[in-house]
Amino acid sequence: MRIPVTANWDVSPAEAMQIQRDLATRVSETDALTTIRWVAGVDVGFEGPANETARAAVVVLQFPELIPVESAIARLPVTFPYVPGLLAFREIPVVLNAFEQIRHEPDVIIVDGHGRAHPRRLGIASHLGVLLDRVTIGCAKSILCGHAAEPPNRFGAWTPLLDGDEPIGAAVRTRVNTTPVYVSVGHRISLTRAIEIVLQCCKGYRLPETTRYAHRVASGEQIEYGMTQASLL
Repeated sequence: MRIPVTANWDVSPAEAMQIQRDLATRVSETDALTTIRWVAGVDVGFEGPANETARAAVVVLQFPELIPVESAIARLPVTFPYVPGLLAFREIPVVLNAFEQIRHEPDVIIVDGHGRAHPRRLGIASHLGVLLDRVTIGCAKSILCGHAAEPPNRFGAWTPLLDGDEPIGAAVRTRVNTTPVYVSVGHRISLTRAIEIVLQCCKGYRLPETTRYAHRVASGEQIEYGMTQASLL
């Protein structure tokens, strides 16, 4: 996958916050999707005794069957300090390296993290979406900012995630009797459509298959791929 971005990651935390404020003005919450053929999931973790190495796993699935067709792993030294709300500056460089290895061009990227549901309205999903100019969705396991009422205990139920009175995402029930996930716009998609796609990517588990497969690949598990080279044509 061609990565049409150049970004300066050698910045201070104060500079990084200003970059987020600037890029947040470029986020689109208008649907840019027509058909979806491929969906990608992203997982980022850290390795080494001092978490000095960042590891990113990207998996592409055929949609709507959710069959994995390709994956890639990349590793890079960590160069940015741990600062809550600025994790994208630790994680996106290695994510981009992983995407460079991918041959299928994903129509949607579901990120294990936040999009608009961020203090400066630019979590990693939105940041990645703006840099790549691709449709992205944030699907996080916990709230970074804001508050949401517990959604009804049925699949597909959701309640707004609010920061004050401003809607920034949704608490979405992807499995009954299980804690919701927190979905937010990444880039080039509406919240309603983002929720719909996340639910379509869930197959009986709390997390979407995109995230689950990315976790599995990141942990070194061998997965079976359901498509051949012909799928690239």
